[in-house]
Amino acid sequence: MSEQKPRKTREHFLENDRRKTWTIEKIFENFLWSSRYLVLFAVISSLLASFILFAIGTFDIVKLIIDLVNAACGQGAKIDLHGAVLGTIVGSIDIFLIAVVSLIFSFGLYELFISHIDAADSTESSNILDIGSLDVLKDKIGQVIIMALIVKFFQFMLEMKIENIVQMLYFAASVGILALALFLLHLGKKMSHHSE
Repeated sequence: MSEQKPRKTREHFLENDRRKTWTIEKIFENFLWSSRYLVLFAVISSLLASFILFAIGTFDIVKLIIDLVNAACGQGAKIDLHGAVLGTIVGSIDIFLIAVVSLIFSFGLYELFISHIDAADSTESSNILDIGSLDVLKDKIGQVIIMALIVKFFQFMLEMKIENIVQMLYFAASVGILALALFLLHLGKKMSHHSE
């Protein structure tokens, strides 16, 4: 007589299906979690953009210094000290602020999606890497962008030629709104520190 194999029960097939589903789910979740490394493209691109902007800002300042030295020695063209020099310096500050935005963005994305930056723990730097969520990252970037816009506005004000009383009133109102924006920015920082 030949031996009969025991019949597989319904529970056996259900258990098999559960194991297969669990395996597919685990593979998909591992793939999904690993896809966070795509953020490295944004991190590296932002970091490179920051380096480029720092180089451009530094080049503008070095070029201005060379032009000033040449003008002082009588070898170059005369430079408008108030307009051109201040405009170049303020423009460079604006470029540096945008470079800082790009740098903070790359740090923040890396910390949020990839890993904590251990090298930052061994330094006594400020809390720029204290980024716990996308909202905190957006707040930090927003503050630097507002400062960059204020600097850009200041650069435009340096180049502005006031010809009548209406333009003078517009200028005064703009400075007042700017001061209010800075006050609100500072007040927002204070309130967020008190709530923590």
